[in-house]
Amino acid sequence: MPEIRVRFAPSPTGELHIGGARTALFNYLFVRSTGGTFVLRIDDTDIERSRSDYSDKLIASMRWIGLDWDEGPFYQSKRLDQYSGEAARLLAEKKAYHCYCSINDLAAGREEARKNNRAYLYPGSCRNLSPEEEESFKEEGKAPVIRLITPDHGVTVVEDEIRGEVSFDNANLDDFIIIKSNGLPTYNFASVVDDQQMGITHVIRAEEHLSNTPRQLLCAAALGYKLPRFAHVPMILAPDRSKLSKRHGATSVEEFRREGYLPEALINYMALLGWSPGSDQEMFTIEELISDFTLKRVNKTAAIYDINKLAWMNSHYIREYDLDKLAEAALPFYVEKNLIKADVSGSDYDYYKLVITSVRERARTLIELADASIYFFTNQYSYDEKGVSKHFTKEDTAMLLRRAAGELRSLEPFNSETTEMKYIALSEELGISAGRLIHPTRLALTGRTGGPGLFAIMALLGREKTVERLNKAADYIDTLQQKPKD
Repeated sequence: MPEIRVRFAPSPTGELHIGGARTALFNYLFVRSTGGTFVLRIDDTDIERSRSDYSDKLIASMRWIGLDWDEGPFYQSKRLDQYSGEAARLLAEKKAYHCYCSINDLAAGREEARKNNRAYLYPGSCRNLSPEEEESFKEEGKAPVIRLITPDHGVTVVEDEIRGEVSFDNANLDDFIIIKSNGLPTYNFASVVDDQQMGITHVIRAEEHLSNTPRQLLCAAALGYKLPRFAHVPMILAPDRSKLSKRHGATSVEEFRREGYLPEALINYMALLGWSPGSDQEMFTIEELISDFTLKRVNKTAAIYDINKLAWMNSHYIREYDLDKLAEAALPFYVEKNLIKADVSGSDYDYYKLVITSVRERARTLIELADASIYFFTNQYSYDEKGVSKHFTKEDTAMLLRRAAGELRSLEPFNSETTEMKYIALSEELGISAGRLIHPTRLALTGRTGGPGLFAIMALLGREKTVERLNKAADYIDTLQQKPKD
């Protein structure tokens, strides 16, 4: 059996979209499960829209999500001789021809078709030009395109691994352009030449390319190429089944990275967009995905994008991630909030990891992880307004906080167990519920009404900060009570 070779061939006209990343993932899982070769190709012949910085970002995004390739990246812009050579061969074999029709000629044809409510097809005006006519056009300085001669009857059949047999009426196809007037190849022609010369055996790509496939089959037939096998994966739609766009939230890999998602969570989520594992399992390692993946379980129907599902998955990975890896991944988010320095080390780094351990249970993203950690690194935080109204306005709250501060000041040793025991004893001594003491204490220490266990917070903050913040909150409550009522 010949080696399986697949390719992922993005165009560098923007950041790597989740749809493109999902296509790359399906190629990766398929080829890793078969022991084949994964080729990365950059389809950058659209010179007006392609940018080198986007190529760099595409490659960086691929590396970040862990989709390593075996060959490449290859750039179409560096392979122009290959396309022009194959186009010249088609011209010599009378399978293609130069077309000198002007933009105005084509525009007039499109307008006529529009008036008659029909699709425009190039009528083949230049298909049978005489040598003299061609020479005349050249003397006028007209730069021709090259068009492929296509059949005007019969059908072109696409054998698709996911969709089965899909037929296209050749009467709806015209003599399409394979080389533009500037000498650059069109997408359909360049892809066919590349796939052949790179030995691609399976083309796994988005459903939107299915309509391109009959033209590519006709190019391959004219060139005498052996066809790869095609598999067109379903579209990814928004929850309202509209086209996915920025209004639905992050849609590119780079955006997900900036918003604090972990690459393993994104991989896990994307794998389930259009592929069914055949079980109720939702959490997969990359090794499990490789082992279980098959094109036969890729769905035909569109996949629905659900950012809440991704956030839920990401929270699972944040909880289960190796602590050192999580600390490394989260560091830029803490630095951005000026909580720690990028070169944090020693005891400060150990403290940073303890904080992460404390807050990771409830965070859905690395941004939320950093947000949940603010009060561990600074005294500059405000008290939650609803919390103030609920817990700081009750009678004797300032007294309770000062009493607690006094008890904790001399507590030895000072840890989560001893502080909890002291609070239980103090609440019993004062004849109040433990909650009457715990809730305002949490608000005093963190500015919030929720978060990690209170006594774990105390242990991490340490005696000095805990006592200081309790007294500071008591003073704040005193100022509240001194304010005149409206």
